[in-house]
Amino acid sequence: MKKLSSQFYYRFKNNCIFPFIQSAICLGFLASPFSIVSLEARKPNVILIYTDDQGSIDLNCYGAKDLYTPHLDQLAKKGIKFSQFYSAAPVCSPSRAAVLTGRFPQHAGVPGNVSSAQGHVGMPSSQTTIAEMMKSAGYATAHIGKWHLGYTPDTMPNGQGFDTSFGHMGGCIDNWSHFFYWNGPNRHDLWRNGEEIWEDGQFFPDLMVRETDEFISQNKEKPFFIYWAINVPHYPLQGTDGWRTFYQHLPEPRKMYAAFVSTMDEKIGEVIKSVDRHGLTRDTIIIFQSDHGHSTEVRTFGGGGDAGPYRGAKFSLFEGGIRVPAIISWPGHVKEDLTRNQLATSIDWFPTIADLCDIPLPATSIDGASLTPILQSSDAPGSHATFHWQTGSRNKPQWAVREGNWKLLGNPKDTSNKAPIQNGDNRYLVNLQKDVGEMHNVASDHPDIVKKLSKLHQDWARQWK
Repeated sequence: MKKLSSQFYYRFKNNCIFPFIQSAICLGFLASPFSIVSLEARKPNVILIYTDDQGSIDLNCYGAKDLYTPHLDQLAKKGIKFSQFYSAAPVCSPSRAAVLTGRFPQHAGVPGNVSSAQGHVGMPSSQTTIAEMMKSAGYATAHIGKWHLGYTPDTMPNGQGFDTSFGHMGGCIDNWSHFFYWNGPNRHDLWRNGEEIWEDGQFFPDLMVRETDEFISQNKEKPFFIYWAINVPHYPLQGTDGWRTFYQHLPEPRKMYAAFVSTMDEKIGEVIKSVDRHGLTRDTIIIFQSDHGHSTEVRTFGGGGDAGPYRGAKFSLFEGGIRVPAIISWPGHVKEDLTRNQLATSIDWFPTIADLCDIPLPATSIDGASLTPILQSSDAPGSHATFHWQTGSRNKPQWAVREGNWKLLGNPKDTSNKAPIQNGDNRYLVNLQKDVGEMHNVASDHPDIVKKLSKLHQDWARQWK
């Protein structure tokens, strides 16, 4: 008799009434037209790849023709890429809280970056994460890479719905020593399931690939969810030697950044190959997104990333700080080699994953909207008629609201330094259809729109104060 495939057996194992006589009885049930065994199609696996400090156009397929990113370009060719995809925040922690909960960062309890020091809390454990939703549906769940959402047992990954966790809890590490990169001394930061581990001298992107491949291998018989929060191309810019040589013709700091982006693409390609090798390509949804725009901090040599036509970078609510590359691929299910131009956001992945995996949404309030209509049609409306951002101090926060093509920024900050912020720019209005570079403040020409959008944002902000 032909041996049952692993997927076929798994469905039997979970649906057969008499597990102790599966091999003898279940086949009989299948042969009968009156079988009482209902074999549902395997639920798809999901791999959510969340990169770090990657510029708005920093993939070859997004327009960065000086970058070599064949694996992510191929992922886009086998799926759908978005041209107006937004992070919910221009900094690390709130962006991550938003994608994991499907909620505005303020609603998720993480309006700004949380501490990278051990013993400090982060996203409240009362929040419901994608991992908890997937786990309730029978998925194996894994966090691999960066966390930056809390450094206590309740707020670390295993306390937030992940069966297994491997990576660093703070904002960034040296990729070879795995010590916290900002300050110290003696801030080693590498953990497996809440226990500190040591992998001295091992390149962290290689370790993440290893852990991802092992998790896939161990869980390929059942659906799994992997949140791969890859800490690249976040500083320190430690691309591998081959890529440093490849980009030696570029000026600084672009060449340091480019080497790390291609290192990132190479490692993502290795994980995609792992999915293929295990025969799971058509059973696996792969989602890719950057957490926000590129960094212009001194630790990244003052820049290196590229926002293309957009103004702003990390920490800014101009487009270059929040408009990010995003791709979804599911061969045989999601259309291929398409671009969607509708507005979509990171908080939409939560309900989209639930939709595609046929999992009921949790009872908690979700701010995101499923992107399924957009995946199906270029004529579908954007996922949000109005969208809001807020970051920085409560006394004088930087904020933005978008409605249609109109975008109003309050107390704007331009970390790309494309142009100075002038007196009177505390309310900065643009029409993105006419001025995608946000170089001209037309607030004085449209006081009625400024008033309308200001009120919309005030009403929104009042909900979580």
